[in-house]
Amino acid sequence: MAKRQTKKGAVTKTVEPTPTNLIVQELNVMSADRSRKDIGDIKQSLISAESIHYPNRTRLYDMYEDVVLDGQVTGVIEKRYEAILNKNLYFEDASGKRVEAMDDVIESAAFRDVIKKIMEAQAWGLSGMEFIPGEELRFKEIPRKHIKPETKIIAYEQNDNAVGISYEGVSNLWVVGNEKDLGYLLKCSFYAVYKRGTLGDYAQYIEIFGQPVRIIYYDAYDTKTRSELRKVLDESGASLTMMIPKQAQFEMKDGKSTNANGDLQLKFLNYLDEEIAIIVLGNTETTRSSSSSGYAQSKEHSNQQVQKTKSDLKYVKSLLNSKQFLAILKSYGLPVEGGKFKFEKEINAAEVKTKAETVEIVVRANPNLPIDDDWFYKTFDIEKPKNYDELKAKKEAERQAALNPPAPDQDEPQQKRDPAKGQPPKAKSQLRQKLNAWDNLLAYIADFFDQAR
Repeated sequence: MAKRQTKKGAVTKTVEPTPTNLIVQELNVMSADRSRKDIGDIKQSLISAESIHYPNRTRLYDMYEDVVLDGQVTGVIEKRYEAILNKNLYFEDASGKRVEAMDDVIESAAFRDVIKKIMEAQAWGLSGMEFIPGEELRFKEIPRKHIKPETKIIAYEQNDNAVGISYEGVSNLWVVGNEKDLGYLLKCSFYAVYKRGTLGDYAQYIEIFGQPVRIIYYDAYDTKTRSELRKVLDESGASLTMMIPKQAQFEMKDGKSTNANGDLQLKFLNYLDEEIAIIVLGNTETTRSSSSSGYAQSKEHSNQQVQKTKSDLKYVKSLLNSKQFLAILKSYGLPVEGGKFKFEKEINAAEVKTKAETVEIVVRANPNLPIDDDWFYKTFDIEKPKNYDELKAKKEAERQAALNPPAPDQDEPQQKRDPAKGQPPKAKSQLRQKLNAWDNLLAYIADFFDQAR
């Protein structure tokens, strides 16, 4: 139940949100300030947001609205979002069994938008959602400029920190974020503003030096000739033109001795893009390839991207499994009691191979080292059979029978075997010794999980 507050903090009225009486509909929402921004504006916005006595993020969020229009910022942020949105998610009950009834909800557009708003909280510092009571999961985004995390209210006016609706303890209001976190878009803002100015300089350079300059000299006292030349220039195209009296001295300083082809601006633009990519993704090579990059460098940057994605997965999962969000899902009649969300594990072939080689080294160094069976199933992401104990006992019986074979019939040669029954234990051991290290480990693992077939 939402509480309306006055400046003195006294409760004046309570309201139960309904599909036709949403809190976000009572806010005086204003459009973003699209005026020109510079570095000074960023600093003033930051000072306002970090104020101890009267913090206000309005100007900062107006700045962010401009920043996200940058192509590089949009690209790297969407890339980070999609790394999470494209992961397979499922819900399991308290016993660890998958709840199939939740699959349709997880695959819905509304649930996907919830995950995106959670990811946006890292970029902007916070996100707010008002869930609409009903049969299906739905929500309205709460404008960030109206969320005041310091006073825990949703303000009617974006510049007012005192008068608004308290969102603490309200079952259908969910605000994600930290009151001290201003989001990584703050760091991107400085580079995006410099980039916009540099793009303007680059465009001006192209306009001035990207086409020929026409210079005409005329006699200062011959006004008729001057008029005719002006008419010719106006009718012969829009290239840069200059009309200079012969008596005047003219010299054009074009700066081409140090920046002959505009490479100075281009290098600066590339540097700014790389810094933005580092802020958002933690690397540059997964977005664009530098001239000096090689396989080792690209692989290292790819590993950094994987670590960033792992961190985001844990962040999203922790919020989806929070008591507040599970309570919101329960209000829609969904079976979430005692369960939790989990992302499906994806197999990295290179990582699995490295682990397998490590296991081989350990087993070779100490063949008698006991290894837990469950560890193998978990490490190599192999589903454990339901009748595991039965199969394990059968495998053990076969192993004991192989170690203690019955006495051979005197009429039958000891090494004679039916080819369909495979090689005797000794022959199999000799065959393994001829395999290389990797094939030997694969054979070992195949024998280990042979009972699962």
